[in-house]
Amino acid sequence: MTQELLEKLNFVKETLRNVESYEHECRVLNFDQETICPSGGMEGQGEVHAFLSTKAFELVKQPLFTESAEYLYQHKDEIDDVPNRILADDLHRDYLKIKNITPAMDHEFSLIYNKSFVDWLNAKQKSDFSVFAPSLKKVRDVEVKKVTLREDKLPDTYDNLLDDYERGMTTHDLDVIFNRCRERLVLLLKTIQAAEKNIRKDFLSRTVTDEQQQRMSRYLLETMGFDFNRGAFTTTEHLFTDGLGRNDVRVTTHYYTNMFCSSMYSIIHEGGYALFEMYQPGEDREHYINNDKTMGMHESVSRFYENRIGRSKGFIHLIYDAVKKIFPDVMYDVSERELYESVNVVSPSLVRTQADEFTYTFHIMIRYELEKMIVNGKAEIEDLPQLWNDKYEEYLACRLNGSKYLSVYLIKQILRVVHMNHS
Repeated sequence: MTQELLEKLNFVKETLRNVESYEHECRVLNFDQETICPSGGMEGQGEVHAFLSTKAFELVKQPLFTESAEYLYQHKDEIDDVPNRILADDLHRDYLKIKNITPAMDHEFSLIYNKSFVDWLNAKQKSDFSVFAPSLKKVRDVEVKKVTLREDKLPDTYDNLLDDYERGMTTHDLDVIFNRCRERLVLLLKTIQAAEKNIRKDFLSRTVTDEQQQRMSRYLLETMGFDFNRGAFTTTEHLFTDGLGRNDVRVTTHYYTNMFCSSMYSIIHEGGYALFEMYQPGEDREHYINNDKTMGMHESVSRFYENRIGRSKGFIHLIYDAVKKIFPDVMYDVSERELYESVNVVSPSLVRTQADEFTYTFHIMIRYELEKMIVNGKAEIEDLPQLWNDKYEEYLACRLNGSKYLSVYLIKQILRVVHMNHS
């Protein structure tokens, strides 16, 4: 490696170290906002978040940084080690995305993203989609505008957004996959619903306390191998996991008085994310490529823990005694077999995060179809409640009375990814 190349690499990494400091603080603010921040302070905190996020953005928009990063890309074959070559590729890809975005524009976008979270939360608490619709429209418009500003972009707007989080994935690929799923799974769901097997579920709605669920959450994380010296967990409105730093992974869950299994499987799911983040290779962080993994990689681990492990006979056998001990008023007359069957029951519902392993797939397909429609201009934001209702009736025979409420988890997925990018 030439001296010039080494100097530029060192400058790039020194700058990224400062960028990481700003982004770390953004992640802390984001975690606070989604967990314990009082409602009155959320919008102000979002403004601070946007300020710090733009400071990080300004660093990578410096002409010297851009010149150095592009020099690395142009001479990447001369770079000695693979992680630094990956970094060069990543920086070039990012450069093409943000080349035409100014710091002022970035700040404006960040304010919109953060305000939309506050509006989403208010809409969810009021069960009124109209509270969130204006912000959702702004988020959609920002995402579309950012795509148009890219130096190198795919013809389909939604394909560009897909590629950000699952590199190489296109709507063509997903259309083929989901069409095959739809053809087979809808029929299979009807077959399952027509089955005569009687699975006991009455105990699933028995009352539990938050303290009991907290104890169970900690037990499950410990059982999974979560390192509490490097991580913590708390509650939030909508579940997420965030790797704040090398040795700081935060997990969240939500407690429902009459759904003790909800927090159990949410913590197993989020614990899978946490383990993925907690045990990423140290050299990836040192080379600033720890965010190079796709969303599918993250999700594959969380879903594997939640379903392939968490709902297995072996795992239920492992935790059965602890479940009885922590939830005595629930489990006093429940056998291990009954617990196993109950956590694997197939029952369509309107809420993705409460969905069973089988019908969860339908929630993903519905969200994909709706997101693609609103991003590519095939539907208006105001049409979403009706479209959402129609698709849930079509796929899962579920429908809400009235259209004021929309499962605003639909856009939460987008907002969560936005926070990851801007925090």
